[in-house]
Amino acid sequence: MTLAPLSNDVVSKKKIEFIDLKAQYESIKGKVDAAILHVLEHGHYIMGPEVQILESQLSAFCGATHSLGCANGTDALGLAMRALDIQAGDVVFVPSFTFAATAESVCWFEATPVFVDVEEGTYNMCANSLKAAIDYAHSAGLRAKGIISVDIFGQPANYDAIEALAKENDLWLICDSAQSFGATYKGRPVGSIGDITTTSFFPAKPLGCYGDGGAVFTNNAQLCEVMGSLRVHGKGADKYDNVRIGVNSRLDTLQAAVLIEKLSIFSKELKARQRVADRYSSALRDVVRVPVLADEVTSSWAQYTIRVKDATQRQDLMDHLKERGVPSVVYYIKPLHMQKIYAQYPTPGGSLPVTEALADSVLSLPMHPYMDEAQQDEIIAAVRSFF
Repeated sequence: MTLAPLSNDVVSKKKIEFIDLKAQYESIKGKVDAAILHVLEHGHYIMGPEVQILESQLSAFCGATHSLGCANGTDALGLAMRALDIQAGDVVFVPSFTFAATAESVCWFEATPVFVDVEEGTYNMCANSLKAAIDYAHSAGLRAKGIISVDIFGQPANYDAIEALAKENDLWLICDSAQSFGATYKGRPVGSIGDITTTSFFPAKPLGCYGDGGAVFTNNAQLCEVMGSLRVHGKGADKYDNVRIGVNSRLDTLQAAVLIEKLSIFSKELKARQRVADRYSSALRDVVRVPVLADEVTSSWAQYTIRVKDATQRQDLMDHLKERGVPSVVYYIKPLHMQKIYAQYPTPGGSLPVTEALADSVLSLPMHPYMDEAQQDEIIAAVRSFF
């Protein structure tokens, strides 16, 4: 795609949205409306046939043997840990540069999150920091149980190194793909990596529904059976046969119906996201630090995140963009290990320097597959005019 000349007077005809879900809906309105109407007509609103159809299609898409829908991405993490037999006092290694759900779900079980730094280039969990955290836990006599990696902004983490550390230290691995479903790691689709992969279908995610929703993926039949029981109150033969303490975390049939239609165009949207990311990187790499993909990795581009000098420059840039009608968002302005409620949990070494630097310098620009070149050129021109 040819990059159009940039200037400060580039003007698009419509408001720039950070994520344009309305444009997506308009493109599939007829199919989505019909799918919702079909659910209204058959009336099976909870665990209806669309849920099983979606689960089958998700498995085919990502290569996981088993897929189960659930109520949201946070519940997905909880279901995964409970199936892996997390206990009070267990240690789980998590990145600090992520949304609160990652550590929050660990704390549900009175387990201990131990915070790990991220890589300078990809912003994903750093294997060296993870190793140091594991060594710390062993030396402190803590019961290390597992790892939750987070594929931040759409790019899978360094799974060669993380999987090796998990195997070496007898730790389970949960891959949090809330932002990366649709991406690949060295030919392996996200969803088929780790003991269990979790994802979120929150509307703003690359594959999102029209409310809350999530899923878990595994190649282990026993883990699938346990999570399938747990999501429906610990059911056995049926929901009135309770064989374990469970939760209510079912994916609504209406949301499954919407997701079936969105999944049918998801591959096309991923290609469009990549085109948007390529144009941003080509036009901005001489003025800001643009995202870097690791070798043999693709991203679903949940966010397009640039990096500037410091927090002051970032705020000035955000103000500059706002004046020109360009929205921007900071993910994540306060790392988890610096949050008051999580400061009680271990951060080996006392600080996470890369995470803390990123919190002061990253900024996400509008990203969605329905952005036209005129709009993107306006965004690019606004960023460049600041510098």
